[in-house]
Amino acid sequence: MTFKNSLLNIFYLLIKAVSLIKVLFFTLASSVHSHEVSPAVASILQIQDGIQLEIRLNLEAVLSGIDLSNISNTDEADQTEEYDFYRGRSVVELKSDFLKIWPTLASEIKLEQDDVFAVLKFEKILVEEQENFDYPRFSTLTINTNLTPLKPFNFQWSKSFGEVVIREEGESNVFTQYLEAGIVSDEILLSQQSKYRFSEIFFDYIPVGFTHILPKGLDHILFVVGMFFLSTKLSALFWQITLFTLAHSVTLAMASLGIIKISASIVEPLIAASIVYLAIENFYSKALTVRRSVVILCFGLLHGLGFASVLADFGLPIYQFVPALIGFNVGVELGQITVILILFCAISYWFKNKIWYRNLIALPFSSVVGLVGLFWFFERIL
Repeated sequence: MTFKNSLLNIFYLLIKAVSLIKVLFFTLASSVHSHEVSPAVASILQIQDGIQLEIRLNLEAVLSGIDLSNISNTDEADQTEEYDFYRGRSVVELKSDFLKIWPTLASEIKLEQDDVFAVLKFEKILVEEQENFDYPRFSTLTINTNLTPLKPFNFQWSKSFGEVVIREEGESNVFTQYLEAGIVSDEILLSQQSKYRFSEIFFDYIPVGFTHILPKGLDHILFVVGMFFLSTKLSALFWQITLFTLAHSVTLAMASLGIIKISASIVEPLIAASIVYLAIENFYSKALTVRRSVVILCFGLLHGLGFASVLADFGLPIYQFVPALIGFNVGVELGQITVILILFCAISYWFKNKIWYRNLIALPFSSVVGLVGLFWFFERIL
């Protein structure tokens, strides 16, 4: 290959890298104000006349007809204007809007026992006050049913309502199931602790952790991208990921148990700042050092507090805390490794031995990572 051809190839790769950087920047930056879709939580309680269901969900998304099964945030939906309209409604107005659609909504929630669907009776709806329009607000729907508590039953709701975590409430609180959109639950038998084994809860929570990275965890993905562009060696990358996982597992467990509690208004800007720091450090470090490992460890502790907000929405079951927590962390680790492998196969595998890799790929991408993190930092503190 001639020197001229080499220069042309490098120039072509530089243009391609810049194009990819622009796409990455605008995609991530535009997602800052997006309203991330979180699974609904359906809590089951035994009452005197049957079984009560309390469902915590994004009522505005349901009212606007958004299909939550195939999007990661509501800004991706075609019904964004309708969604914003309902977001602007008062608590009283939103309750009134809900009562108009309840008969239709009731037909989309199915509890089956002995091959017969339960009769659902609306009890009440509680709507949170809208404190911050950058985050979704949730409503809690209470439904009474004529199910017999001592017999097994199944739960299912419309696929368009998205994912749901179904769990038993009360002193026993012995099971939790994570259901993908439209999936029928396993057979539910209340207060039968022996039926729900460690392995079942462990595997239920793996997809919860994985989906929090891919596709929902943009800030965590960006942090992993920052780690990726320090080294082209998979062994070094996996070592960084392992340190990061071990660290966030500690604070995640402590926050979930209520040992530590720090406001998201503090944690989220600091997570953005950690992304900026990591990107800047890529300009001064060329390999994984002890100092870099300490930095990854410290930032892992910080990100664990961010992960805790996800599990707080789910409400970890008291008697299944350990398998649920381990499963979630395994899912997060698999998500992070997937990001690393995708980047490695798409970039490092082909160009890691090129003398221009650091200057034309690693550092430009690190710059964009830092700029997006900086943008998020100021957006979150303001």
